[in-house]
Amino acid sequence: MNAPAQFVDQRQVRRNFARAAVGYDAVAVLQREVGSRMLERLDYMKIEPGLVLDLGCGTGASLTALSERYPKSQVLGTDVSEAMLQAGRAQHSRLRWLLPFLRGKRTSLLAADALALPFKPGTLGLIWSNLMLHWLDDPLPALREMQRTLDVGGLLMFSTFGPDTLKELRASFSDGYVHTQRFADMHDYGDMLLECGFSDPVMDVETLTMTYASLDDLFRDLRQSGAGCAMQARRRGLAGRSAWHAARAEYEKRVQDGRLPATFEVVYGHAWKAQPRKTADGSTIVRFDPKQRLR
Repeated sequence: MNAPAQFVDQRQVRRNFARAAVGYDAVAVLQREVGSRMLERLDYMKIEPGLVLDLGCGTGASLTALSERYPKSQVLGTDVSEAMLQAGRAQHSRLRWLLPFLRGKRTSLLAADALALPFKPGTLGLIWSNLMLHWLDDPLPALREMQRTLDVGGLLMFSTFGPDTLKELRASFSDGYVHTQRFADMHDYGDMLLECGFSDPVMDVETLTMTYASLDDLFRDLRQSGAGCAMQARRRGLAGRSAWHAARAEYEKRVQDGRLPATFEVVYGHAWKAQPRKTADGSTIVRFDPKQRLR
């Protein structure tokens, strides 16, 4: 049987982030902003996780804030890009000398694939994932892995990009190639969470707009943050002069106050791991409260 077609070129994803690793923290403005807004959402979550995982952590920029928020927890970060992790390890070594609460704190950065996490079932108390899921060919297997590795009562909190992201860029090209990632709808993520067995999923969305002096600046920002298109259907070579000029002219029709807008639809989600309702062989689990009198 042939393997299903892959829409995302995972090797290109790794190459993009390997090239961006050294300077990533200097340009990842949007990623930090979304991470900050995710942290605010944790204010409403009453949890005391023993083990916290930042899944798709990049250079581990969120580990410091997570360690400060959960001082009794062990905080881990995993990413598929070893180059990003190496840049993060160097950064965290410097931070330990500057931030007293990190000295002696157990934080680790590990290379791992979101589809095969190196944790036993029920190990994690909190999985945090900032802007990672849209780099996967299919988020569903990764969500199943998160559900597997979370402990009962554990929390998954994530952000990703929705379908309106970079809509101006997509609309400006008419050359038949794909120029952005494929982004899933908020409701699709809610359905996937339920399919994986998560409980009480909550989804919401907001639109952030970045502005640029030119289309070249937008592409430079995407490239330097590792966020260039990695779809199989992308253009592999340079665009022709006429196609590039046509796209530039089309995009510049959207200029506002001398700046070009770039839309980012940010999808936020969280859900809990509830007690299982079925056994591994599909049998239904019925629970009784021994303290409750039968009538």
